[in-house]
Amino acid sequence: MDDNVKTIKKWLDSGSINIFGLPFSGKDTQGNILAETFDGVMISSGDILRHDHGNKQIQEIMAEGGIIPSELFEQIVLPYLSRKELMGRPLILSSVGRSEGEEPIIMHATENSGHPIKAVIILNLSEEDVWSRFDEAKLEHDRGERLDDKAEALKHRLEEFQNKTLPVIRFYRQHRLLIEIDGTLPKEDVTQQIIDKLYELATE
Repeated sequence: MDDNVKTIKKWLDSGSINIFGLPFSGKDTQGNILAETFDGVMISSGDILRHDHGNKQIQEIMAEGGIIPSELFEQIVLPYLSRKELMGRPLILSSVGRSEGEEPIIMHATENSGHPIKAVIILNLSEEDVWSRFDEAKLEHDRGERLDDKAEALKHRLEEFQNKTLPVIRFYRQHRLLIEIDGTLPKEDVTQQIIDKLYELATE
C-alpha cells in the first residue's frame, strides 16, 4: 500500500468522506474507488432511495429529478449510518444531504454513529460538460435503467443543484472541510487529485 494512502487511512479511521458534484461528475465512480482504497463502505443516498420502491412519493420526485423533502431524507437515509455492519469502518458518502439545512443533521448523525465527517469533496464540472456526458451515456447505455436519466429530469436536477446544493457546498467550505477537484480530467487523474488533497488534510 502506498505510504500516502496508509497515512490517509490512519487519519480517516472510521470517519466519513462526503462527495458532491453535478450529475455525471463521477461521484459514485470515485466513491467506489475510495471505498475500496480505504477498506470502507460506499453509501449513496440516491441508491438507497431508488430502491425504496414502496414509497410512491419518493419515486415520483426522483423520476422528475427532484430532491426529496428533508423529513423523508432523515427517516430513510440517516438510519443507514448506524447499521451494525458499518461500525468501525470508514464511510464514503455520495451526496448525502443535498439540501440547504441538512448539513447540521448530517454532521450530527455521522458524529453520533462513529463516522464523523473528515472531508467533503466537490467534483467540479460545467453544465456544458454534464450535457456532453449525458449524450455519451445515452449512446453507451452504461448507467442501467434510471428514471431520472432523461433530458427534462436532468434539467431539473441541475436547477436543484444550483438552488439547494450550492449552499451546502458553501457550508462545508466555511467549515474548512471542502476539497475542490477538477472533475473534467480522466478518472485516474481525478482519483490522484483526491488522494493528494486528502493527504494534505491528513498531515496538516
